[in-house]
Amino acid sequence: MSAPHVSLPDPTHLPNLPHLPPPDPLTSPLTGWTRAHWEAIADRLLDALTPYASPGLAQYRLPGPPSHSGPWSDGLEGFARSFLLAAFRIAGSGGEGVFGLIERYAAGLAAGTDPRGPDRWPPITDRSQPMVEAASLAIALHETRPWIWDRLDDRVRQRVADWLGGFVKAVVNDSNWRLFQVVTEEFLASVGAPHSRTEIDAGLARLEDWYRGDGWYTDGDGRKFDYYNAWALHLYPVLWARIAGPRADPRLVAEHRTRLRSFLHDHQHFFGADGAPVHQGRSLTYRFATTAPLWAGALAGATPLPPGRTRRLASGALKHFAERGVPDARGLLTLGWYGPFLPVTQRYSGPASPYWASKAFLGLLLPADHSVWTAPEEPGPVETADVRLALPAPGWLLHSTAADGIVRLVNHGSDRLPPPPATADDSPHYARFAYSSATAPETPGPDNHIALLAPDGTPTPRGRIHPLGVEGPRAASWHRALLPGDGEGHRIETVSVVHGPWEVRVHRVDAPPGTPVREGGWAVADDSAPPVASTGPGWATARRADGLTSTVVALYGWQDAGTAVAHAVGTNACGHHSATPYLTLPAHPGGTHLLVTLVGLSAGPETNGDPHTRRSGPRVRVAATGEVEIRFPDGTRERVPR
Repeated sequence: MSAPHVSLPDPTHLPNLPHLPPPDPLTSPLTGWTRAHWEAIADRLLDALTPYASPGLAQYRLPGPPSHSGPWSDGLEGFARSFLLAAFRIAGSGGEGVFGLIERYAAGLAAGTDPRGPDRWPPITDRSQPMVEAASLAIALHETRPWIWDRLDDRVRQRVADWLGGFVKAVVNDSNWRLFQVVTEEFLASVGAPHSRTEIDAGLARLEDWYRGDGWYTDGDGRKFDYYNAWALHLYPVLWARIAGPRADPRLVAEHRTRLRSFLHDHQHFFGADGAPVHQGRSLTYRFATTAPLWAGALAGATPLPPGRTRRLASGALKHFAERGVPDARGLLTLGWYGPFLPVTQRYSGPASPYWASKAFLGLLLPADHSVWTAPEEPGPVETADVRLALPAPGWLLHSTAADGIVRLVNHGSDRLPPPPATADDSPHYARFAYSSATAPETPGPDNHIALLAPDGTPTPRGRIHPLGVEGPRAASWHRALLPGDGEGHRIETVSVVHGPWEVRVHRVDAPPGTPVREGGWAVADDSAPPVASTGPGWATARRADGLTSTVVALYGWQDAGTAVAHAVGTNACGHHSATPYLTLPAHPGGTHLLVTLVGLSAGPETNGDPHTRRSGPRVRVAATGEVEIRFPDGTRERVPR
């Protein structure tokens, strides 16, 4: 069943999407949405941009704070990313009924590449943002070749090739940006323009260096696991193969497809029953771009998913955001998650950055009679059974529950940090112990984090995560908690054991005697009203009006623990009002101290909150050896050795 919603509008009459077609309950019994819904939303997004077009249609300067690259680059970003959406719409319709789009983007290409024109684009230079946008242009030009590239004036084609050619011999960021160079120069090769086969091959080879197995890549050196696996590291190899055609090494293409298939086996589990993707990592303002690899798998014949499940997951995500005001009343994608929310952005995020969400519309390249559009929808994994999935490569442990449709992701491996000696920062979108499809991290806040507290109350960050393994129902890692004046800091080792909606955290905490220790549960958020807080001896909960409940319970070692709920306003992407239950150990005894905490997140009238949890929830027994035995309510027992 779906997780409950709060005052959602009628999905057939969404004020932000006023011209949606009627639902189709026969083909799409779970979402009601069909290809026609995707086309209608694509048209709404593209039409809404026209008031912000420059005179020559080469830039879209949207309202909002500029990125660190500045308004000139941001204007190009608006053109390139929306051109990607337009390209899928044009190619998917075979050029029929979209003449206005064809003319609009052809005109923009001519104006943007005129080196003396008022609408000219910024050049591609070393490590510059136009590199990102060039890749979108190259993909869009390839997919619309019969309708745009082949019909451009020879002089315009030459100017476009010259502008894209700025990539050749340029210095590229050593991350997913290497793939921007690959697809751009492959397009240049496809039209007989100057390019470097050496640079193309080197970019593809660098991807091999980042592969960690089971379909997972790190985005550059270090442990950088997030949705860039979905909308970049797997997506661009598929699109590169389409551009390269017979020039592509068939063995490499086959390897990329095998890895994509493996990744999709895991990725399908990242969507809640209400369509929401797990909220983790950077660039989350791209929102439903998380569905791009689902379509890529179908496009490349590299998916383990039935076609009806592919569409159900993708349409479910698109519908989830649509019902929550995405796009907004103007038809624009804003910098945020649901409404505008700048803490999910980065320095490179500009007003048009959210239009990387265009990648979600890749499925329009599949013909209307393809089974991914015609097969009846099938439920996603979270809708049919409880799931527990160990993901050793990124250091994650996923557990979801069919009763409330929530997916939870336990993090013992991704910190987005380059290898030492790089400084260890503490992004809330990477450093938390857990993320979910129903919540977002506080920015900042105490949620899903254990910390030592400095004399002024400042919590220590988690910083660099040192994985200790993921297997079965458990995942483990350690980190150093740095107090002011510390040398090497204090080791905190944590083992998470999951079962159903529960996570039991077994911490072995080193700290100076007398140091306070704090641990938070999940942050729950709501736009309409603050979540209701409850506390008692050794437990605390925060409950949203629809029943979404966060619980934290002291199971062992929290003698004289203080319990409280932290309330905040404007710090959570899921709602204006947020609340996080937490525990505080007033004084660490010194040395290494064992703490065991129950953390729960569930929805609906029956929750794992107090008093239910304390009476019938998980219990622990600690042996003299330091071994921890966890007993779950259904009789399952797990042991965490010393």
